[in-house]
Amino acid sequence: MAIAFAAEAPHAVIRVCYLGPAGTFTEEALRASAAQVVAGDFQIEEVPLASEREVVEAIGERSCELGVVAIENALEGGVAATLDALAEQADRVAIKMEVVHPVRHCLVARRALDLAEVTRVYSHPIATAQCARFLRERLPRAQRIACASTAEAVRAVAAANEPWVALGSQLAAQLYDCVVLASDVSDHAGNETRFVWLEPRSAHRPARGDGVKTSIVFWGSGDERPGWLVSVLSELAERRINLTRIESRPRRIGLGHYMFFCDLEGSPLDRPVAAALEAVRSKVEELRLLGSYPVLRTDQAADNRG
Repeated sequence: MAIAFAAEAPHAVIRVCYLGPAGTFTEEALRASAAQVVAGDFQIEEVPLASEREVVEAIGERSCELGVVAIENALEGGVAATLDALAEQADRVAIKMEVVHPVRHCLVARRALDLAEVTRVYSHPIATAQCARFLRERLPRAQRIACASTAEAVRAVAAANEPWVALGSQLAAQLYDCVVLASDVSDHAGNETRFVWLEPRSAHRPARGDGVKTSIVFWGSGDERPGWLVSVLSELAERRINLTRIESRPRRIGLGHYMFFCDLEGSPLDRPVAAALEAVRSKVEELRLLGSYPVLRTDQAADNRG
């Protein structure tokens, strides 16, 4: 399913920002899905940024036309930085498409090494957690070093002539001229991440049809009242709208006050969904629509399912 992206001139350049540096799993997902999101004779300029928040803000500020960020991992759950930024920027940024892409961690080094030689392991904390058993069994004495991204970890290892390794992508190993010592070192098979393409709110048109999701976030002054959350969610259940995900994040105004992120099947263009959202709005202090969008599984993710 290709979603046409309008441009003002033929051969236009579309700037797509993502969590960098080059070689992250986010860039892998971007490349694996770009042809389905950007249809037509356009060139994509990839713009790596330092954090998920910076990607969301770049779309809100319109310094890039599109962006890609991770929003949820099958093993570690929601990406807090993405969720918080989307909640704050919901009036300026919307989700255009969801992309499910596998995360296949590789053990990467500057040169061929025996694992017994390794003294440090660099990676993003989430990647380290996803490979905890492998590290515990194969590299028990190596020091763990946290990095802002898996690609940054590979870049650090590539720049140092030391017996260090990184957990990162095959793409990062190729880009930084490194050696893959071991592939698919995650503790669990089928490790996948949901990535989302972002666009300016003013360009967003809710999708409609089979497989469409709508993402919302809400909170309310009644969140300490017994049964308040059940009452809110019952508006979906009573209309037979399937809730596929719910997650809470602190509102940062005091203990016990949360934002609730929900994904549901359907579009606000569908009458039952529209009615449910209006009913939810009447029971909460704030309801924000993060987007209504189709879902794509990349070819690599489809291979995971056999």
